[in-house]
Amino acid sequence: MSFPEPKPGLVVRYDYLWTHEATRGQDQGKDRPACLVAASDSVLRPRYVVLLPITHTPPSGDTVGIEIPAKVKAAIGLDDVPSWVIVSEHNVDEWPSGGVSPVPGKTGVFAYGFIPPGLFTKIKAEFVALARQKKSAAVRR
Repeated sequence: MSFPEPKPGLVVRYDYLWTHEATRGQDQGKDRPACLVAASDSVLRPRYVVLLPITHTPPSGDTVGIEIPAKVKAAIGLDDVPSWVIVSEHNVDEWPSGGVSPVPGKTGVFAYGFIPPGLFTKIKAEFVALARQKKSAAVRR
């Protein structure tokens, strides 16, 4: 059982903590797929990653999300319910993280797979644009 290398676009099972949960004092969230959008250099210790939540709830209000096409969801083993990668908030955590858990039904497997490069480029660009505008909320774990 080993953690995957934290590469951009990797979708892992992660205990994502929403900003509204952290504001209420919670320190644990719900296990869900999350897209790794960035990782610090592999020689640095501790190593940090930036994770974006994947949710079935459509974005509304100030929440910004990118819908994951059904064929991408099928290719990486996610369910067939519409889902969005939320780019207007993120978790920053050490890697490997105790918040990463096995994919349901796959003992010792922590990743679903990778978001395809074209879609990942769109996700990353929107995330970076919001971060530069200070419109991306962070929870440090």
